[in-house]
This record gives sequence, C-alpha cells and structure tokens, in this order.
Amino acid sequence: MTYDHDSTSRTVKAGGLTLHYHAAGPEDAPVVIMLHGGGPGASAWSNYGRNLTPFAEAGLRTLLVDQPCFGRSDKPEPDTDYFTYSANAVAALMDELGIEQAGFIGNSLGGGTATRLALDHPAKASRLLLMGPGGISFNLFAADPTEGIKHLFAFNSSPEPTREQMRTFLTTLAYDPSIVTDDFLEERYAQATDPAARLGAARMGAAFANPAWADRVMLWREAHRLTQPVLLTWGREDRVNPVDGAFLALKAIPDARLHIFPHCGHWAQSEKFDEFNRLAIDFFTH
Repeated sequence: MTYDHDSTSRTVKAGGLTLHYHAAGPEDAPVVIMLHGGGPGASAWSNYGRNLTPFAEAGLRTLLVDQPCFGRSDKPEPDTDYFTYSANAVAALMDELGIEQAGFIGNSLGGGTATRLALDHPAKASRLLLMGPGGISFNLFAADPTEGIKHLFAFNSSPEPTREQMRTFLTTLAYDPSIVTDDFLEERYAQATDPAARLGAARMGAAFANPAWADRVMLWREAHRLTQPVLLTWGREDRVNPVDGAFLALKAIPDARLHIFPHCGHWAQSEKFDEFNRLAIDFFTH
C-alpha cells in the first residue's frame, strides 16, 4: 500500500495553534515523528512524503508534522526562540493525540526542534535520529554562514525571489543536482512564494535573529544533557550543515553514534532513500 498526500492529511488544534500533519501506520504501534528542514517552501510532505510508506509498512505509527510557520500549520510570531517554540508546539500536539512518547527524526531545522524537545520534555522522546541537524552541530572547519545558508538567506530576503534563486538553493542541498526536477522546482517555488509562507519564513527568521534568545539556539552547548540514544546521520557532501559539524555533538552526547552517507548532500532521506530507511527503521525498532 502507498500512502498519498491527501489521504494522510490531518489537522489538530494544540497549544493554541492549528497544526497540520500526515499520519499512517498502526494506531497502537510505536510512534515516530518526522520534523522537516527550514528552507523556502519546506513542509513535512516535501521533506518526507516518500518515506511515509516504508515506515508505516514497517509497523511504525508515523507522523510527518508541519512545524509552526511552515506548510499548512499556523504562521504565528514566536514568543521565544524558534526551536523552543516549535518543540512546545509538537509536545502539545502529542498531548492532544494521546501520544506519551515518540521517536524523532529531525532534518536541519527539524533536528534542532527535536533536540530542544528532548532536552525540555525528555519523557516524550525515546530516541533521536538527527540528520544534518541545526543547533546541535558546530562547524569546526567550514565557514559560517555556509553556502546553503547563504542561498537560503538570499531567497528569503529578496523582495521578489526568482525561480533561479530557488534552483540555486535546492541544488545546494543535493549531491546530485538532477534530483531537482522542473516539477519539484515549481512545487517548491509555488509553496515558497505563497504570501502565508513568506510571512511564516519572516517570523521564523525574526525569532532566530532576536539576540535575547541567542543562547537557546546554541544546542551544542547543552548536548551533554541528552539522555536518549541518538543517531547522528550526515551526508558527506552536505553544503548546508557540513559534516565537520557532527563531531562536537558526537563527542558531547553521552549515547551517540554517527553514520555518514557518501555521495550525499543535505537530503539523506531522499538521496539515500533505501539505505536511510533501513538504517532508521532498524534504529527505531531494535
């Protein structure tokens, strides 16, 4: 069985927000929640739609969540740093759905949210798979901002972002640029230039830029407090959060292991689809 976008689409009111997510898999099974990255046009389905079926067929209740300011979820002004705000929203979603505990997959921005949730709500997170995560990584050799982050800023700060800016950003995320098809480009561009999406991106960006909350997003400084098993996964050719960012987290997190995918950028779940699914499903089921 293949799970499609519309049949898995759900909304819930939680923590004062309307949150959109996709759900599949047995209701009484262990839960895995996937949290997407933060690039223009990002959403839970864009990041993980293809991964939903293999996870559900492996017997996992799988939720793909649009974080606040993204996808079909509300676009609020965060009243604290974004990682904390989004983590609290996901925790409220779990409470509303009666989910006591879940495993988390977090890519990029979603990795920061998953880490903050595990730090602030430790009983709710059984284990973490962090894929090129934000916040928890610390670039030892690569310059900041990285190539991918520069292109993200260029798109989001442009008064009228272009398709070429979107293509430049998306191909930076991939090792093999051919995966950025014309159809995929048009889909992401349409999502990213929607007025609500632009408002959400601006509000998320403002939360990260607020100096009062800067300490809260430096998650690498709190990595030693994580009590859950953590699987760090990285594309060797990641140009957004380069692989050297993994090593401080690997050293600091008490129960951490690292898997590096060769010939892979920032999208291991897509570029290494079968290998990533096997690795992740094994991590959450054994």
